[in-house]
Amino acid sequence: MKIVIIGGTGLIGSKTVERLRKQGCEVIAASPNTGVNTITGEGLKEALAGAEVVIDLANSPSFEDKAAMEFFETSGHNLLAADKVAGVKHHIALSVVGTERLQDVGYFRAKLAQENLIKASGIPYTIVHSTQFMEFLAGIAQSGTVGDAVHLSPAYIQPIASDDVADVMAGVALAPPINGMIEISGPERVRMSELVARYLKAAGDPRKVVADPEARYFGARLNDTSLVSDNNPRLGRITFEQWFATSARK
Repeated sequence: MKIVIIGGTGLIGSKTVERLRKQGCEVIAASPNTGVNTITGEGLKEALAGAEVVIDLANSPSFEDKAAMEFFETSGHNLLAADKVAGVKHHIALSVVGTERLQDVGYFRAKLAQENLIKASGIPYTIVHSTQFMEFLAGIAQSGTVGDAVHLSPAYIQPIASDDVADVMAGVALAPPINGMIEISGPERVRMSELVARYLKAAGDPRKVVADPEARYFGARLNDTSLVSDNNPRLGRITFEQWFATSARK
């Protein structure tokens, strides 16, 4: 089976490529670095020739409202058109738990637009909604930092390790399309402010976390249901402590 992974050299993509190659699949790790660009269309036709499955892991380089929308709409249109030419039988995309609940933020409006393009394409598909990756904890801390304090929402999150995400993406690639969505989460539900405090302490970072209900998450005001799934998500196996011990310092 030939599988093309858009964004195949990134955090999730590179791990998914590795897993599928071990299963004996022919895998193309497609990205601008390898000559495949979903914005310009460069290399798409050649990369997708003979592909049965396409996994879209590409992400907008900007979280700015207009830029994110332009990225996901342009990339989505180009990729789905190339899918049809190539006769792709399963289009898979990675999105975010809570996308439909956070539509006051431009990035999530852009992700929903991407999902709607996929649903309307007529191509068999599976959309995977994931909670935040544990690898994003440093960025979350930085986003709330003012001086020596980190102001973060106390809303619940349930972050998942990238290795668990890659396991799911590889499994979905080898399964039939469901023409629907699955959700994946980490094994532990915890308040964002508390988990980032644990992360900073474990990393020896002296910044102090302030739980602030008004603190924004990349522009969004959160509540306890914004970023978690109660839709019977598939749970990852890697806890925060296990992830930090094996991956956080790499």
